[in-house]
Amino acid sequence: MKAFGDVKHIAYAGIDALILYFDGATLDEANHACIRWLAAIENGNKQFPSQWSWLIECVPSYDSLLIVFNYELIDSHGVYKALKGLQIESVHLSLDKGAQATIANEGSSDTKLIPVWYGAPNASDLSVVSKQTGLSIDDIIEQHTSVIYRVYAVGFAPGFAYMGEIPTKLQCPRLGTPRKRVPKGAVAIADRQTAVYPSESPGGWNLLGLTPLDMVTHDVHGSTSRLTSGDKVRFVAISEEEFKAYNEG
Repeated sequence: MKAFGDVKHIAYAGIDALILYFDGATLDEANHACIRWLAAIENGNKQFPSQWSWLIECVPSYDSLLIVFNYELIDSHGVYKALKGLQIESVHLSLDKGAQATIANEGSSDTKLIPVWYGAPNASDLSVVSKQTGLSIDDIIEQHTSVIYRVYAVGFAPGFAYMGEIPTKLQCPRLGTPRKRVPKGAVAIADRQTAVYPSESPGGWNLLGLTPLDMVTHDVHGSTSRLTSGDKVRFVAISEEEFKAYNEG
């Protein structure tokens, strides 16, 4: 399907979904475009719900956006026309506060801090990472905390945010054999990415430590992820005592 603007390609994903692939000289540029389109679509849905009643879900990723729609209300060509119209209208559209916040986050200095007890006994592959990279334990921690990461996508499990990119010196592959259990709050790396396991689950990433923060909160209205696509994140080293103080608090 023909694309437009900073959307370089649109692909079919079944009878009820389209995938927008975004253009950019770098992955960050493509991801910025993805977040801008997500904000515009969500804003259009809020301002003109009757015109967007067919929209079921939008799922952002690194350089793409999955749009799931009700095929009984609209077909893929109708979605395409709505998106093309949104691009034209977006120049004149008055964004609501939610959409403004999403776009403002693109260039803001706001960074979410995640405290980490590096080397926590039940979540430490530091010796393995050290052998793979040639870095000392202190260097691993310094490298991991030296970067402001960008959340490119949230998936795999609710609240599991894929962040990148970790420093080249720290990059190492996934485990050959995934673990059956990774503890909740485990901070991990694999290839060029880092993430936090929001709940206990299987996993094959290299574990660096634990965060005391809940990555997903639950209430009567449902579940909310601490991190969303486009967020900026920095990891901060804390001691075992500080980790326990978080939990006691």
